[in-house]
Amino acid sequence: MQLPPYFDEIPRLRVQDPLARVLGAARDGVLEYGFADAVRLAGHACPTVASAYWMTYLALEHLYPDSLPQRGGLQVEFRDDARHGNNGVIAMVVQMLTGAAGSTGFKGLGGRFGRAGLMRYRPDLLALLRFTRKDTRAAVDVGAEPSKVAAAPAIEPLMAKVAAGKASAVEEAELGTLWQARVRCLLLDYGRDPGVFMVRPVLRRPAIVPEALQETA
Repeated sequence: MQLPPYFDEIPRLRVQDPLARVLGAARDGVLEYGFADAVRLAGHACPTVASAYWMTYLALEHLYPDSLPQRGGLQVEFRDDARHGNNGVIAMVVQMLTGAAGSTGFKGLGGRFGRAGLMRYRPDLLALLRFTRKDTRAAVDVGAEPSKVAAAPAIEPLMAKVAAGKASAVEEAELGTLWQARVRCLLLDYGRDPGVFMVRPVLRRPAIVPEALQETA
């Protein structure tokens, strides 16, 4: 399988999955994913797939600064439901990387290692996604604005020709080259640009203790 060379330049994500360890699927439960895995899952590489992979990478980088992210140890909330826009594609990639799943996910072994219900719809979010650690409740909001990375002017007319079934083989190849150039630019040139990929820690308000309890403490 021949993939664009730039895929190898994109940082890979290493996680630890307790279920994979227990069932012997990976030594110490350590799994490694790359952008190519997200592409294989979706069947194509586009700004949406790229954003899903990179938002997850950035979120886990923030939540687990000194240890491997725990696959299955995260809750992921979406501002919009799976039927909205490209959310279904994003959810698919996020589930692969984090293990978080909706109601159809793995139910667990005797109450352990469950993944069902860890992916939820939460319309009050301001950002696109929120990742929350189950153990510490530390959370981070993430979002992406891939539209800020301009596409080559030739993409639009070429895409119209392809959609109409009127593009030649040469034009299809040109579209693919220009398309992947944009995806590469999004991840490698703008991957750390806060105007394109937003990462914001969620600040938890301290619990308010009633005065009566404070006096008796």
